[in-house]
Amino acid sequence: MSAKDIFHDAVRKGLEKEGWLITDDPLRIRVGRVDMQIDLGAERLIAAEKEGEKIAVEIKSFVGTSNISEFHTALGQFLNYRVALEKKQPKRCLYLAIPQGVYETFFNLPFVEMVIERFQLSLLIYDPTKEVILQWKK
Repeated sequence: MSAKDIFHDAVRKGLEKEGWLITDDPLRIRVGRVDMQIDLGAERLIAAEKEGEKIAVEIKSFVGTSNISEFHTALGQFLNYRVALEKKQPKRCLYLAIPQGVYETFFNLPFVEMVIERFQLSLLIYDPTKEVILQWKK
């Protein structure tokens, strides 16, 4: 089992504050004899609907020495998880959760913005101190 990201609990609490029910911590998926663990699975019931909105969230802190190296890792995980979800849970939307400071400095770089657009990454920007979700970018 992989270790939880240092901001795992902050993102979980932020989602719960917004009315999300955490259904999986972690969300385990097995595809083609490969086991994967996405940090969180959550759902929110929408009024008058039996089946609500479902998401999966991969949480990243970007506290290492190289943001680009961490971005490479996060992108690879995100793309693999998206393929797995398309196969096993196609109605679940995948988000990459990143802290506000990293979003404002690193994720606004032209190259990173090109990659986000090319691979259609959905981002969840969070404040790790206040434990709140600040933005959803799809």
